[in-house]
Amino acid sequence: MSATPAPSLVLVSGPEEILAERAVDDVVAAVRQDDPEVEVVRLYASAYVPGDLGMHASPSLFGGATVLVVHDLDEADDTLIEDAMQLISAPADDVTLVIRHKSGNRGKRVLDALRSGGARVMEAKAIKSEGDKVGFVVKEVQTARRRIEREAATALVRAVGKDVRELASACSQLVRDTSGAISVSDVETYYGERVETTGFKVAAAALAGDQAEAMRLLRHVMIGGLDPVPIIAVLAMQLRQVGRVAAAGRASPASIAKDLGMAPWQVEQARRASQGWDGPRLGRAIEAVAAADVEVKGGLRSGTAVARSPEYAVERAVLTICAERNR
Repeated sequence: MSATPAPSLVLVSGPEEILAERAVDDVVAAVRQDDPEVEVVRLYASAYVPGDLGMHASPSLFGGATVLVVHDLDEADDTLIEDAMQLISAPADDVTLVIRHKSGNRGKRVLDALRSGGARVMEAKAIKSEGDKVGFVVKEVQTARRRIEREAATALVRAVGKDVRELASACSQLVRDTSGAISVSDVETYYGERVETTGFKVAAAALAGDQAEAMRLLRHVMIGGLDPVPIIAVLAMQLRQVGRVAAAGRASPASIAKDLGMAPWQVEQARRASQGWDGPRLGRAIEAVAAADVEVKGGLRSGTAVARSPEYAVERAVLTICAERNR
């Protein structure tokens, strides 16, 4: 619960839904500190009826505070925009107006009026890249007064990182069900069989030239019905990162990360994986994965149909990577 009093005007800006929901909850909690019986009214742009804002902002016969939450202002029609402008210009007593705006220029007049009116701006920036998600995991765990190893945070993102809400839920489970600093082994205990985690394990073993381990992992997930496409995607990404980092020289990870649009820990990981590789062998490994990518997607190459055996194509790519690393 927030200890900071809520202002009468609040703008929640950005597309990340879970962060936006938390921001709105914080505002409601702040108002509830002063008035436990606060009424929360949610209005949606897609179903807005002209005059609704003014009606809900009017004083109640029974008094009490009201939080008016307007969702999706970026999809609002002119009527909602005008009603919002009117309420912002003449705020009602005991009413906290929360405007939710994902992105774009629609409703810009309202946003400008909110900012010039001293509204509290709460950011809900998109969490898209792997680095952003790792940072999100670390912060989630820290908020719960726990610590997670950086490698464990990375492993968790690779296991469940497609959806930020699921990632937050995974953090809660690990905090609840473990003790001490959350480690890689903790993550693997709960999420070790997820597709993304297994894909990166296969790639790591292949890049290290550990053919037996790479094939063991690959066949295990194939038996489990894993689609070969994400495995090939991970192999391609890891090989590209190794090549880019190796070509970037010996500058600091932070400097290389900035130039390549990567996180410093990704640079360090790729730098470790590049040991034992040279340009020609890395190039042949990348070509092998590119050829496998065509096959697993059932495509055509040079006008000639390729064999449509995705499982065999992935195995051949992994074997080629191991062979080139050990050549």
